Amino acid sequence: MCGRAYSPRYLFMWPNSRISVMGGEQAANVLSTVQKEKKKREGAEWTDQQDQDLRKPVEEKFEKEGHPYFASARLWDDGVIDPKDTRKVLGLAFQSALQKPIPDAKFGVFRM
Repeated sequence: MCGRAYSPRYLFMWPNSRISVMGGEQAANVLSTVQKEKKKREGAEWTDQQDQDLRKPVEEKFEKEGHPYFASARLWDDGVIDPKDTRKVLGLAFQSALQKPIPDAKFGVFRM
């Protein structure tokens, strides 16, 4: 569980992984709750049809854009690997990552 924000040297995915922080259903629930509360504050009505109209595109977008091949097609990672090849791929990645020098630490002792 890592992302580009942590500056990994490599970032691989398995075919069954997802890149979303949350699933489409959870995101749709959050957005639905926010809209429902907003309408409630305004004194307006929030119908089941409006709820479904909001949820469906959100769930579809999360399903499509959370897919590992969607991410790899945009070069957000270093590739989708077959789980049975994980050991081989990690071995090659570690071997190449160790070729880059590790800089000296410029901080003191952390007291706990």
